[in-house]
Amino acid sequence: MAGASSMLIALAALFWGISGGIAGILLDGGWDAAVVSFYRGFVGLLFALGWLLLQRGGRGLASRPLWFWSIVAGLGVAGNFTFYFLSIEHGSVAVAATLMYCAPVFVYLVSFALKLERPTAAKWLAIALVMVGVVLLTKLYAIGASGLSLMGVVTGLLAGLSYAMFIFGFKYATPHGSPSAILTIAFTVLAMVLLLPADIPEAVSVINAQELPLFVALGILGAGLSFLLYVLGIKHAAPALASMVAMVEPVTATLFGVVVLGESLGIIQMVGMGIILVTVTALSTTSSKS
Repeated sequence: MAGASSMLIALAALFWGISGGIAGILLDGGWDAAVVSFYRGFVGLLFALGWLLLQRGGRGLASRPLWFWSIVAGLGVAGNFTFYFLSIEHGSVAVAATLMYCAPVFVYLVSFALKLERPTAAKWLAIALVMVGVVLLTKLYAIGASGLSLMGVVTGLLAGLSYAMFIFGFKYATPHGSPSAILTIAFTVLAMVLLLPADIPEAVSVINAQELPLFVALGILGAGLSFLLYVLGIKHAAPALASMVAMVEPVTATLFGVVVLGESLGIIQMVGMGIILVTVTALSTTSSKS
């Protein structure tokens, strides 16, 4: 069972990494980030709704806490999708995916502030190491000359912060209803929120565009199928194992960016990426054992 769960989580992370590359292609083609984010979420909504309709009983849709926390999760995933694609647009797929992987650090900081987690020297050291990794990866010490923009860095970190918001929302919604109900509400909120800033004529034009298959693939891999696989996998996987397997996402996104999009990373940036991936995984592993 553990092996099957790991495979489901790995596939979800793989699909998320590939979706970042697909988004990079669409953004390079001139499509608006809000439109790209909307279609990713809308296809995800169709999958979640289908899953909900197939489920019998135990949905929890009459629970007010379920709705509240699912809406919080929806706002989090809306911010995550949008800021992630903006980070790709102003930076690169590799940097955006790795910065988003910093989400557990934001979870720790919020948990410290709300006294949900006890801060320790080891945890503060891990957070400091991640900050060092971010500086090396993004070359903040030479932001203009490095080819990266401050906007790309800030939006990448905001994507991680938004994902942390989704984690909290999903966690507190889970005791009150089924994952299918939570995802349906969350993706509905996402679609409504992202439709407001989107260019409506451009969003409509997607239906007849040559890139329509890419939009569909983005939605299936980046939201619909991937979230379904992740939720099913996480049920029977230890958090430590899940956090390590989830490293597939930034690695896949980086490889896609280098091989398909022609992006490149310097030695210093690769060192920074390694520090972030190893430290965040160790931080998540330590947390799950405590």
